[in-house]
Amino acid sequence: MRRIAAPGDRLVSPAMTEADALDRLSSQELHDLAVSYAKRHLDVRFFWDLMKVLPAAEAGAGELDEAEADVMRLSAHVDDVTDAGKGEVGELMRPFYLDYLRRHDVTPR
Repeated sequence: MRRIAAPGDRLVSPAMTEADALDRLSSQELHDLAVSYAKRHLDVRFFWDLMKVLPAAEAGAGELDEAEADVMRLSAHVDDVTDAGKGEVGELMRPFYLDYLRRHDVTPR
């Protein structure tokens, strides 16, 4: 028999708890989780999208030289993929990682 929620009970859906679990991760952990998932699933689109949004995050973090180099040559992006979860750039990339992980129903272990 199901219990009916009483006034004051906190209602939590499974989707909400999974989202909260992702929100509690650091930017570096979100980056690592998203990159790991994309590698395992050979998701080239993720890496392409990451390389497209990374210059804006770098510019927002004040790394204008990095952003300009990334715009000028694709090879600069490849080097930045591993650093895209660190510092202010990582914080600016959080929405990108959260969106990707949620679209693929990835949860932290």
